[in-house]
This record gives sequence, C-alpha cells and structure tokens, in this order.
Amino acid sequence: MPPVTSLDAAYIKSSLSHAGLFLSVGPVVYQIKSNLPIVAEGLAKLYSDYPLPTTQEFSDHLIAINRQGILRNIVGSRVNFSYDHTHPFDGMTLGQAYAFLEWGMNWCISVHHNEYLKIHAAVLAKNGKAIVMPGEPGAGKSTLSAALMLKGWRLLSDEHALIKLDEPKVVPLCRPVSLKNESIEIIQSFDNSAVFGPASLDTHKGRVAHLKADIHPDSHDANAIKVTRLIFPRFVPNAKTNLSPKTRAESFMRAAEQSFNYSTLGQQGFFSMKGLVSACECSEFIYSDLDSAVALFEQLDMVTA
Repeated sequence: MPPVTSLDAAYIKSSLSHAGLFLSVGPVVYQIKSNLPIVAEGLAKLYSDYPLPTTQEFSDHLIAINRQGILRNIVGSRVNFSYDHTHPFDGMTLGQAYAFLEWGMNWCISVHHNEYLKIHAAVLAKNGKAIVMPGEPGAGKSTLSAALMLKGWRLLSDEHALIKLDEPKVVPLCRPVSLKNESIEIIQSFDNSAVFGPASLDTHKGRVAHLKADIHPDSHDANAIKVTRLIFPRFVPNAKTNLSPKTRAESFMRAAEQSFNYSTLGQQGFFSMKGLVSACECSEFIYSDLDSAVALFEQLDMVTA
C-alpha cells in the first residue's frame, strides 16, 4: 500500500474507527477515535489540508468521542468525550458531538502545555508580525478574527495564544474558528466562500458552527512569530469603530485575567507576561461593523522591521 500523503475523507473515516486519526496542529499531535459519522464529516471538511504527523506512534493527547452505552443506534442517544480513557465531562446529545470534539481539543490545551504562557485570545499575523487579541466570551474576537482571516490575514489561533516563556513570540496553533448564533450568518454573508463544519444546536452556547481556518499559504508554518500588538476587542452594537491606546499596566492586568496559567507559572508567568506587554503596542478596539473593522486593521503598521 502506498504511503498516505493527505487527510482525505476515506482516510479520516478509517483512521477514526481503528488506531485513531493522528492530527498535527502546530506543536501538538492529537490522536482521535470516534464511531460517529458527524465527527468524520466535520474533520474531513475542516482538517483535510492539515499535515500528517511525522510519526503515528506518539500523540500528546489521546481522545475519543463515541455514543454512550450499548443502545448506540437509538436516535437522540448521547455521546461521551474521553481523554486517555477517562471521562472529564458529562455527556452531550448526538447532535452536539462535533462541537463537543472541538471543545475537548481546546480543553487539552487549556489544562496542559505549561511550557507556554497561555492566553485566551485570537491571534492573527501579517507581514511576519502577530497581533494577540484577548477577549472574554461575547467580546466578538472570533467574529472579528474570522473576517480578518477571510480577507487575507493569517489566523494563528482562535482560542489560545501560546507565548514562549523566554521571548515575546507566539507559537501557531491554527484550528477552526468557533462561531455562535448570529455570528454564523454574519460571516456567511461577509464572505460566501467560507467553509463551515457541522452545526451543533442547543448547546450551552446556543447554535455553534466551526469555520475552516487554514486558508493562508503559511497556515501550517510552525515557526514562532514575534508579537507586536496587543489589542482588546469589544463588540458594541451601533458603536463607531475606534482603536484607542491602552496603558501597559492595564493591559498587563487584563491579559493576566485572560490567561489560563499565569498564576500556575508563578514568577515565570510574571516575567513572560511583562516581556510580552513591554514588546507590544497596546490598544482597545471597539467595533460594530465588520467592514469598517477590517478596513481599520488594514491600516495598522504591520511591516516587518
């Protein structure tokens, strides 16, 4: 049999039901098992262009998402997410399975990988420089980052900024953008070429769908990128698009609040955050209209020094 060189739909389906699909995402390798067609469908739509790992003998995270119990073919049955053969969460409905997988993949990063300072943020890059955009749920960071990505910016992450501990550089972790409720239609209208995976209905976040994110020529370049801007986005209905300076002291505190492991890292976390904030121009960004938001970002000085 010739070696597999791409993650096509048949390969994904077969791998999921046997040893597992080994998926290389930035510095992380997932090993995913599932007996659910919707999971195979979502992975084929959103991850088919991802690189194959150099080896399929080791993974950072062994995860599985399967129907619960012995009555697996009953409509409306529930599914479990397992991590290394344990179940860290309660089950969800079958129709929510794909979102459950993506959230579980996020959780793997959130609770592990303390070799980085981790910030809950979208990360985008242009001309070899990166912007980190921390945001609370509902701040609009995912919608904004999706629009910028569709207009040619490189998405490094929608969820985790992995900051190197010894220098203000971010390690790419490009995965699909999670969009909720009306944001799904907003992005579909913004660019009708956007590719979405399966929609998950009635989750605790409402309706959720994931947007294919690796559409830039350099999407799978694993090299760390220097961070030059720290921008705190906030969607405000009917507000005028505005980018305003933010002090480094306030930016430090807000970024620390959005960090998954700032306190865990102790002194190392403090100095890493200090190095990041000191290297960045810090701003708050308020927007309501995506076109004007993207236009303002296009005016930012992102020229490589």
